[in-house]
Amino acid sequence: MLLLFIPALLNAQDRGNRNEEIESYKIAYLTQKLDLSSGEAKIFWPIYNDWQKELSALRSERNKNVISFRKTEEIEALSDNEIHALITNEINYKQRSLNIEKKYYNRLKSSLPLKVVGKYYRAQETFKKELLNRFGRGRNQPNKE
Repeated sequence: MLLLFIPALLNAQDRGNRNEEIESYKIAYLTQKLDLSSGEAKIFWPIYNDWQKELSALRSERNKNVISFRKTEEIEALSDNEIHALITNEINYKQRSLNIEKKYYNRLKSSLPLKVVGKYYRAQETFKKELLNRFGRGRNQPNKE
């Protein structure tokens, strides 16, 4: 019986390792791009860490409690009420995520110069591209450096 669960456990461990690797890469990337003074870093990183914890909790809740369209094989098999619930849950998730974004934007802009906050948002966008190159579509391609 235990042998049946080993592949699932290994897959979960691989995802956990991948997530840790991505988060480490993101922190190094942000550190380089933001070029924070020591005082700014003491303000920025606790806010950033709180923000990430809150988003992670929201994602975990969504994954545990919400059936999303990605998990639904056949929309035709669902009732109108089930489809309505899926859409409403997705909209609610996005709204909660946006509320978290606003909350932490306000914390950042009230604690740091707006140029630093702007650099953070810019770095977030460029990091997505870097992540795709490093872990996604560019993974099996030779490095062009």
